[in-house]
Amino acid sequence: MKHFFTFLIIAVLCSCRQEKKYHDEQMVVVESVQSDKLMDILKFQQKLNAEFKDPDTSPLPDRFRADFETLDFFEADTTFVIEADFIRTPEALPFSMPTTTDRISTEVLYGIAKFNLKGKVYELEVYQTPELIAQEKYKDYLFLPFTDATNGKETYGGGRYLDLRIPKGNKIVLDFNKAYNPYCAYNKKYSCPLVPSVNHLDVAITVGVKAFEH
Repeated sequence: MKHFFTFLIIAVLCSCRQEKKYHDEQMVVVESVQSDKLMDILKFQQKLNAEFKDPDTSPLPDRFRADFETLDFFEADTTFVIEADFIRTPEALPFSMPTTTDRISTEVLYGIAKFNLKGKVYELEVYQTPELIAQEKYKDYLFLPFTDATNGKETYGGGRYLDLRIPKGNKIVLDFNKAYNPYCAYNKKYSCPLVPSVNHLDVAITVGVKAFEH
């Protein structure tokens, strides 16, 4: 009987250790995923800053670029990295999207991203630009312009953009930490597509690039 109780105690202790180890591993996986997301956001910010500092790629006028160090970003928040349902719209026809100038941008509604944010379901239209997909590096490029409750306050009044790639399945990741301003927010010489009213979010997207202070 004594040996039986000894065996029972050892079994319970081993079981507890295994359970704790299991939870520790789960914690490591979660932390690793969060770390990967944050690293991806940081790389995006660094790349964008490098483009703005480079005279060959920067939209900034020389008087602003000379002393440029970094864009103003919200603090990264991985809760704004969202996996959305992606509903393709293969029957959609090209349409003319107005811009900040007299130019008209031809776009096609490629699909609709449907997702839950802060307890509410939203839908955003995702577009494809026929002019761009003819180029090899943009053949799978998608364009998501949107407005939200921060526009005209913390962020550019005309809204912000997200660059996406065509997903293989029926899900698409929307990382609002990568929301950026159109070039016309920095320089009036650029012609930028206006955000369709259907792509307004009545929630504050407090991540991504903030408004540019001249």
